[in-house]
Amino acid sequence: MVIIDRIEHFITIPEGVDAKLADNGDVTISGDNGTLSRNFSHFKVQLFEQDNGLLVRVDLPRRKEKAVAGTWNAHLNNMVKGVSEGFIYRLKAVYSHFPMNLKVVDQAELVVNNYFGEKIPRRAVFVGDVEVRVENKTEVVVSGYDKESVGQTAANIERCCSVKKRDRRVFQDGIYLVAKE
Repeated sequence: MVIIDRIEHFITIPEGVDAKLADNGDVTISGDNGTLSRNFSHFKVQLFEQDNGLLVRVDLPRRKEKAVAGTWNAHLNNMVKGVSEGFIYRLKAVYSHFPMNLKVVDQAELVVNNYFGEKIPRRAVFVGDVEVRVENKTEVVVSGYDKESVGQTAANIERCCSVKKRDRRVFQDGIYLVAKE
């Protein structure tokens, strides 16, 4: 059995993006789209600033520490991509008989009227600083610079149109995720 003595993940910071590491483990990454901040503190996994990036290092890792190092790598890469490019999730409203009406209210929630002919509208709450718009009456575009907020908002929109007490194979109306950019 081979024992790994050190794992290192290097996160490259591109031009136009600034990363700052505080002593308590807070990382602030700012770019053209906005600023994201998150705490990265662990007793065994360390985070360092190097030439043009950040380095996640763990010495003599066990399975849990390897997982934490990989998770930190993914979070930091998502933060860098978010402040430089942003994230876009595209959803599509599908209906067979009753046409759904989608409307964004105050950039705080999406209201779905006439779902299965229901009189009471269904609502999906937005999370964080995201922008949601409805295009062509059936396409919903969720965009933002924080991947977790964009993903959770898209999940809330999908979940607000879940089918209850009907056969899912027959009643397939709803709002579904079709693309991630």
